[in-house]
Amino acid sequence: MNALRGLVARPGRLAAEAGALLVAAVVAFPLYWMVLSAFKPAGEIESDAPRPWTLAPSLDSFRRVFGQQEFGRYFLNSLVVAGAVVIASGVIAFLAATAVTRFRFRFRTTLLIMFLVAQMVPVEALTIPLFFLMRDFGQLNTLGSLILPHIAFSLPFAIWMLRGFVKAVPEALEEAAYLDGASRGRFLWQILFPLVLPGLVATSVFSFISAWNDFLFAKSFIISDTSQSTLPMALLVFYKPDDPDWGGVMAGSTVMTIPVLVFFVLVQRRLVSGLGGAVKD
Repeated sequence: MNALRGLVARPGRLAAEAGALLVAAVVAFPLYWMVLSAFKPAGEIESDAPRPWTLAPSLDSFRRVFGQQEFGRYFLNSLVVAGAVVIASGVIAFLAATAVTRFRFRFRTTLLIMFLVAQMVPVEALTIPLFFLMRDFGQLNTLGSLILPHIAFSLPFAIWMLRGFVKAVPEALEEAAYLDGASRGRFLWQILFPLVLPGLVATSVFSFISAWNDFLFAKSFIISDTSQSTLPMALLVFYKPDDPDWGGVMAGSTVMTIPVLVFFVLVQRRLVSGLGGAVKD
């Protein structure tokens, strides 16, 4: 009987696996084409009959990218911005999620609704107001003009997600900690924080990707001081309307992807449990 059920279920399982592989191939193909174009010689990239392979891989595009005078500084600026956004938004979101979950105060529900409304506003609609705000605070042409907006846009999602993790931690655990003599600060950082860490990792991934790949704010707020530019701005060096260097663009994009992949590898275990949203009692 069990064998018969297995035979009946097997075609459906094979179809599901085939569908998953097809979706994965469709998603991965642009990345494959980007890396392939980065290694193609200029003649193959500009060919009228592009092929999904190359028999003469070349590192010329990468040499042009790393030969760019300010590329190292752009890379460091991107690391500073993304790192600051991940750390600051994570700490603030953790404290805010704890406050709206563990404490009762007026307008708490209104505050949570405002977080949702903030998520609905398009970033493009706020770019001009943010430009004038950064100008009035004297933050234009500084990394602060990139860090502050990304922290603000990362917080609503992070707070909503961490709120579920904090709520899943039993209040009995908090009461037991207080009975054992733990202060509120000790409970917060030594007990609650490790339990909520998977959720923090999950939110940090989204914050990191958003800050690392940002082009809109970098283009809008870094006007004259190119030393404060980030990696997405470095790609403009290779894109010229009359004669774009697609090999350089693809090689630069490939280099930009590597830190994101490394970040994923470092946090993948906690990321899975964080997206699952499970906190054990």
